[in-house]
Amino acid sequence: MSVFRFKKFNVVNERSAMKVNTDGVILGAAMSILPSDRSMLDIGTGTGTIALMAAQRLLDCARQSTTSLDSQFKDENDFRIDAIDIDEPSATEAAANFEASPWSETLKAYNLSLQDFAQKESGKYDLIFSNPPYFEDSLTAPDERKSAARHTSDGLSYRDIFEFAKDRLSEGGRVSLVLPADQEAALARYARMCGLHLFRIVRIRTVPRKAPSRIVAEFSRTRCPEPTEELLTIQDEGKYTQEYLSLTRDFYLFA
Repeated sequence: MSVFRFKKFNVVNERSAMKVNTDGVILGAAMSILPSDRSMLDIGTGTGTIALMAAQRLLDCARQSTTSLDSQFKDENDFRIDAIDIDEPSATEAAANFEASPWSETLKAYNLSLQDFAQKESGKYDLIFSNPPYFEDSLTAPDERKSAARHTSDGLSYRDIFEFAKDRLSEGGRVSLVLPADQEAALARYARMCGLHLFRIVRIRTVPRKAPSRIVAEFSRTRCPEPTEELLTIQDEGKYTQEYLSLTRDFYLFA
């Protein structure tokens, strides 16, 4: 059995169309999570890794806040994270990973498209996050399921996420996405069309000599004249950078 081991949970990594990957881990570690968050939605959950990271971070955030945990939560199950995936084996694997985690009562996986989920569930979310498909113009990969998880032409795109979010975000809610850096302008433009505005962006490069290849972009309903800009370098001279190790230290065993 293929199992990816994190510090506080394990992820069975066999059936999902998209395995545990660096993009997802960076999103899970970098996206903004607030002690007041009560409801979250993971769109295209795959193995469920990002949702599990969100559950861990929310409870850690609440415990470390100046207000006691008792006043933040009725108990440690006083929040929910819904996770959806159109791929049935992925949703099944995510559900099993949730059940085996310390937060099994608060995480729920659905084998539904975003469109079907929107019709089934009517609640609002404090945080919507996704590592969505992004190879819009590339050739289709040989593996049909992996292709479906990575191509927007036949399914989910960031446009679908923003269309959903404009009606389903709570008043102070956020959308957090990880995408290729070359989609930054189009991403921000479409978000504005949906009444959402960029407030934070993390540009990610693999090594110092290369330009950023990924971004973590975060949006809210509030206009932000000067979004926060950050730069994350993953490796330098064949080793993980201290900033990357610091970002992932609560999750990776080696960090």
